[in-house]
Amino acid sequence: MMWYGVVHHVCNKHTWANGSCQHDPLEEGSQTKPWITQGSAAHQALAGVVFDKRWLSLVKKFLNFRTTSDLESFQNHILMYCSKRHAYTPFVYRTRTLLAAIDYNLHNRRLPARNRDGQKIYRRAYNKKSKIWSAYVMKEKKQYTYIPDIQRAILARRLASGTGLPRTVTLRPADPRRLGLLAPEQPPPTAELVSKHVSRGDMEHRDTED
Repeated sequence: MMWYGVVHHVCNKHTWANGSCQHDPLEEGSQTKPWITQGSAAHQALAGVVFDKRWLSLVKKFLNFRTTSDLESFQNHILMYCSKRHAYTPFVYRTRTLLAAIDYNLHNRRLPARNRDGQKIYRRAYNKKSKIWSAYVMKEKKQYTYIPDIQRAILARRLASGTGLPRTVTLRPADPRRLGLLAPEQPPPTAELVSKHVSRGDMEHRDTED
């Protein structure tokens, strides 16, 4: 109904039979451009866009998937737990990703940080890509109240298992480390490699004798 209200708002009608605009009352003289006349060619063209059936069938997707900023923010948050500068086993990487998800979900809706006067605290940030400075609102400090619960759950599970810490770790059948080194090209025959190795050894031996 808010979307349908566009055809009324542009005609300076902010209340109609089955709805009303969500904005505050407009002050006299605040509108610098003329309102559209109801029934005019411009108003009919706008109504054709607003009531377009194909657009109405897709508008929900646009409203729910307008931006990927939340996903990008979560991906950057994972890097705090799984840095690209280090290599992790599949199990460790999965565990770190789960910890990043818990941290992100429990701290994503933090309130803005405020100073003693109750004012929001801002910080500056520089974007290397756009080369523009911008300001963002600081959030309250993280509490990490879930960590003791995770620690208790880990200890309880270990005590209930009836076994101690394993001294040797057996690789799972699907562990990528079982594949060994994956070369980008097919290896030559072993005999060919042996021949080159022997030839190189003979040359080094002759150089030593000389």
